[in-house]
Amino acid sequence: MNKYTKMLKKEEVSRKWYHIDADGQILGRLAAEVATMVMGKKKVSYTPHVDNGDYVVITNAEKIAVTGNKMADKKYYRHSGFPGGMKVRTLEELLAKKPEDAILLAVKNMLPKNKLGREMLKRVKVYAGNEHGHIAQKPETVEL
Repeated sequence: MNKYTKMLKKEEVSRKWYHIDADGQILGRLAAEVATMVMGKKKVSYTPHVDNGDYVVITNAEKIAVTGNKMADKKYYRHSGFPGGMKVRTLEELLAKKPEDAILLAVKNMLPKNKLGREMLKRVKVYAGNEHGHIAQKPETVEL
């Protein structure tokens, strides 16, 4: 390790709040950008083993866009653990019922699959409509 390399400690982490309007955004491209912000990879002080990311508030999740035939072809699977307990939903059905889950699942799959990734996902706040309850944090608007 280089003597100039600074490894961040969890006590030194500073977090910011960002707001993203998902209206007309492509699902995968939005999720990739959000995952990068939540991990803190664009910060100079990025350290892989420290949760250094920022908070991200996403509004208008119901107006997300996808390319191709993904609305009908993309499937989301859940299983209850019992025989015959497989539940399958298309992206179109998911957006009609719970539009927030489509973005959350896309971001979740781009984060590390460990305790650190689960902590990072808690900082992503997704809302179907235009209103959100994080005005007091003064989130900075980001254009993608």
